[in-house]
Amino acid sequence: MAQLSPVLKQATPVLAERGEGVYLYDKAGRRHLDFTAGIGVTSTGHCHPRVVEAAQRQVATLIHGQYTTVMHEPLLRLTERLGEVLPEGVDSLFYMNSGSEAVEAAVRLARHATGRQNILVFQGGFHGRTMGAAALTTAGTKFRAGLGPLMPGVVVAPFPTAYRYGWSEDEATRFALRELDYVLATSGAPKDIAAFIVEPVLGEGGYIPAPPAFLEGLRERADRHGFLLIVDEVQTGFGRTGRFWGHQHSGVRPDILITAKGLASGFPLSAIAAPAALMERAWPGSQGGTYGGNAVACAAALATLDVIQDEGLVENAAEMGARLQDGLRKVAADHPAVGDVRGLGLMQASEFTTPGGEPDPGAAQRAHKAAADRGLLLLTCGAHGNVVRMIPALVVDSGQIDEALALWREAVTEATA
Repeated sequence: MAQLSPVLKQATPVLAERGEGVYLYDKAGRRHLDFTAGIGVTSTGHCHPRVVEAAQRQVATLIHGQYTTVMHEPLLRLTERLGEVLPEGVDSLFYMNSGSEAVEAAVRLARHATGRQNILVFQGGFHGRTMGAAALTTAGTKFRAGLGPLMPGVVVAPFPTAYRYGWSEDEATRFALRELDYVLATSGAPKDIAAFIVEPVLGEGGYIPAPPAFLEGLRERADRHGFLLIVDEVQTGFGRTGRFWGHQHSGVRPDILITAKGLASGFPLSAIAAPAALMERAWPGSQGGTYGGNAVACAAALATLDVIQDEGLVENAAEMGARLQDGLRKVAADHPAVGDVRGLGLMQASEFTTPGGEPDPGAAQRAHKAAADRGLLLLTCGAHGNVVRMIPALVVDSGQIDEALALWREAVTEATA
């Protein structure tokens, strides 16, 4: 009898039978408030009627039109529509299935375009589990342990994690940029570096927003040294942070943008976007794939864009995110075990620490479980597993935010009693 790999561990005990909006229902009919959104994937909520209708209609018309063999209308329409929301001048797209694939495609393009091999990443970043993407990932040793030798040519510099350092955001930013310059002077020769790759908010690394001044410092150094700036928007894109793209909280424009997760409301689809003059420097035959740009996924992505626009979901993410963060901070004020609350938009986190300021994964796990017992589904993250994150669908309303906060207060009280 076949079974799933025993290495796969569920974050919650739920056997989901159906989903609707921000709720999942198990086989017993119990309703669970889903603040995981499939790790930020179901951006328009579970089974949004317009996404369902678009996918059903496309399934009955064309399921698979392999896009290096034939072209299909959903892909052409999606490309046109993405041009309306991508940064100005970032106007050429290549589609794949997963975030890891998109990260590796971005690295390949950067290396081809610059003729350089090294990629500089930042401590705590998560860029995927495939061999190349894992080499770029420093969010935790579990993502890369036992795989060596990993892809060479990766240089690591600090990220401005203000809470961990015990500094203000400005102090952490100055430190990170100063250390970046030191790395460039000691272990990452600028003439060998093809690109920086950075998340606008560290995801698996602990939901730590990149300060605008930090991203601006990266842009300045990239321009000065001839690097490319790759922004990994796999988790932060499509309205998640209260702007359509996470990097838009700064004035920085990326050279290559990576998107996945919320792009198609649950259908596998990812992409990289770059200026056409940059994209055409990819070597012939370097871009392709059997399932990339799948017709059904593209139809779902088009419907996702319609819903985000028509229902004002970017604005809702900003408003509901502020409400969520305010409520989380009130819980933290009454529970010293929650040392920090942070995030952007509907990407919020609570970090658990001991009275001495050390990571407390035990308290985080207890709070996570207590929340699940009450019907609130959450995820943990951070190198030590001591951060509990909340990622509700962008359709979440104020009543559902308040319901989650009430359950969270109960869970933290139980976990820290």
